[in-house]
Amino acid sequence: MSAFINNPTALVLALFGLTIIVCALWIFSLEKRLARMFRGKTASDLEEVLVDIGRNLDQVNNQQKELETFTLELQKKLRQAIQHVHTVRYNPYRDQGGNHSFATCLMDERGNGVVISGIYSRDKVNVYAKPLVTGKSDYELTEEETTAISRAKEA
Repeated sequence: MSAFINNPTALVLALFGLTIIVCALWIFSLEKRLARMFRGKTASDLEEVLVDIGRNLDQVNNQQKELETFTLELQKKLRQAIQHVHTVRYNPYRDQGGNHSFATCLMDERGNGVVISGIYSRDKVNVYAKPLVTGKSDYELTEEETTAISRAKEA
């Protein structure tokens, strides 16, 4: 080892050899990274690769804008969809039958919708529909219809 340190030519050659090995490893690593970046292209034109990346980025941005628009439209439609439903069954005639009559409330997010009542008797069924705007109706509501509306709001 002392002969190696005392001989400056051997030391320079060893450092030169070590430098070549380090450079070769660095170039090999760089080649792998470039091959991954070009992904099967010939890599003859870096500008073409960058233009492709730019086009892909534009496509992604356009798709994102389309998805945002679609989501906003879907949210608007969802607000108008029936979201709150409740049915109250009851017996309007204390002396006969069971709880065959009903009041069903169907409302959207804003409380717009309808309350449907069906009054059952032995020989017929009467069905009534009363529109709702913000949870209220211009028509007089029965106790069962009011209960159906308030429970639907909770649901």
